[in-house]
Amino acid sequence: MILKHPELQTFNDIFIAGIEGRRFDVVIKDGRFSSITEAEPHQVESNLAGTDLWLSPGIIDLHTHLAWTDFDHSDQLKRDANQIEIMQAQAFEATLRTGVTTARDAGGILPSTVQHLVQQYQHPLRVQTSSDMIGAADARGLKHLEQRMAEIFATGAGWIKIMATGGLGAPTEKVVDPIFSEEFAFIVRNAHVHDKKVLVHTWGGVTIDWSIQAGVESIEHGMFLTEDQAGRLANSGVAFVPTTSIYRIAADPKGVLALNPIICDRAARAAECHSKAIHYAKREGVRIGFGTDYATPALHGYNLQELDTLIDYGLTRREAWQAATKSAADILGSGNELGQIAEGFIADAVVFKVDPYEAHDADALRNNIVAVITEAKEAELI
Repeated sequence: MILKHPELQTFNDIFIAGIEGRRFDVVIKDGRFSSITEAEPHQVESNLAGTDLWLSPGIIDLHTHLAWTDFDHSDQLKRDANQIEIMQAQAFEATLRTGVTTARDAGGILPSTVQHLVQQYQHPLRVQTSSDMIGAADARGLKHLEQRMAEIFATGAGWIKIMATGGLGAPTEKVVDPIFSEEFAFIVRNAHVHDKKVLVHTWGGVTIDWSIQAGVESIEHGMFLTEDQAGRLANSGVAFVPTTSIYRIAADPKGVLALNPIICDRAARAAECHSKAIHYAKREGVRIGFGTDYATPALHGYNLQELDTLIDYGLTRREAWQAATKSAADILGSGNELGQIAEGFIADAVVFKVDPYEAHDADALRNNIVAVITEAKEAELI
C-alpha cells in the first residue's frame, strides 16, 4: 500500500527503527511529521498481541537508472516508445513499493520524462536527475564541453555526471585509466558555477584524486579506492556511493542479468575489491551513501539488496541504514528535511511488520512492508 501525501495519519504504539525498546505515537499532518511522543505504558501493553509495527524513514537510492529497460542499450533501441514508457512507469512503481521514496537517477532520464511519468501514471517518486552522462564521446576540448553542459543545464537537471573511468565494458587492466585530463576540473567548476552538483563514475586511480581536489559531491563505485585516498576523501567531505550489490549480481552468469563470461569475470573482480574499499572508507570516516545502480525490470524493486551487501562488506546494520536514509539525504543536500523520523521533517516513511534492524535479509524486509508513505503530491512533482 502506498499512502500519498497523507493530510492526517496517526500511528499509535509504533516502534521507530533504530530506537530499541520504546514505542511512540507519531502524527503526520499535511505531509510532515507533526508530533512524535513516547507512548504511554498502558498503550504499550495493549499492543503486544502480534501487531508490532516499525516506522523507518523512506529509503533514498542515490544511484539508479529509471529510464533503462535493458542492460545493453542496443536492446532498448529495439523497443517502441510506448513499450519503453510503460516499462519506465513500472520501474517507478516497483521502486516506490520497495520503500524507496527518493531516487537520484545517475543518467538516462530527463526531468520532463519524470514529470510525464508522475502525471500520467500517478507514482509520486521524488527523483533528482543528471539527464545524461559526460563521457568518452565528450573528451573533445573545453568548447565542446561547455556547449554539452549547457544542453544538460537546459533540461533542468540538478546534477552533472562525469564518466571519469571505464566500467564493466573496459578491460580490467585499463578500467581505471582516466577518460579526461584537464577537462575534468573544468567540468566540475562549470557545474558548480551553475549551481549543479557533481557525481563521478570512477572505479579508482587518479580520478578519485581529481574528485577530491575539485570538491565533487560524490564518487560512485570506487572499488579500487586506496587507504590513502579514503583518508583524504573523509577530510574533503566528498561522499562515497559504492553500489556494491550490482557487481555481485553481474558476476553471476546464471543470475537475473545472465551476462557473458567476460563481463561476469570483470564484475567478480570488482566485487572482490569492494569489501576492501568499504573497509578503508569505514575506518577513515568517509560518508557512505546507499545506491544500487539498478536498471531493467529484473532489478527495480529489489533495491534493498544493497543493504545486504553493505553489511556483508563490513558495515553494521545501523551504518547501512544510515547510508540509506540520513547520510543519503545529506548527500542530496536535503538533510534538513529528509532521511529522519523527526518533527517537521517530510513524512516519507516505510512501515514494516518486522524490525528492519533485525530482519534476516532484503527478502524479509521486502516481504514485510505494510505501507510506503510519501509526502510528495503528483502535482508538486510536475
